[in-house]
Amino acid sequence: MQLRQILSAKLHHVTVTDANVEYMGSITIDTDLMDKVGMVAGEFVYIWNVTNGERLETYTIAGERGSGVIQMNGPAALRCRVGDRIIVAAFTLTDNPASVKARVAFVDAHNRFAGYAE
Repeated sequence: MQLRQILSAKLHHVTVTDANVEYMGSITIDTDLMDKVGMVAGEFVYIWNVTNGERLETYTIAGERGSGVIQMNGPAALRCRVGDRIIVAAFTLTDNPASVKARVAFVDAHNRFAGYAE
């Protein structure tokens, strides 16, 4: 059996709303957004900063529902500033790539769900 890492969830061009170097490392994401793409608290994610080109890995923390929060915590707060646009991506390991349908969500200027990619 060969396992492949396949994109399973992506939040496209969300805006960083807060950055707290003193908080334990991770990214806090509005729980509504996490639900829209199927991410869960504690999930390993990649962060790609569209504004400055930084790339990093961390895990998710569920933020307040409907808040639009995208908060970079710990050392990640040094690589993503408030106002930066980022992509948050999660992958799954599978031996059947055709069975994975990635949920890619777009947001508005306030990090509110605006729709899915086709």
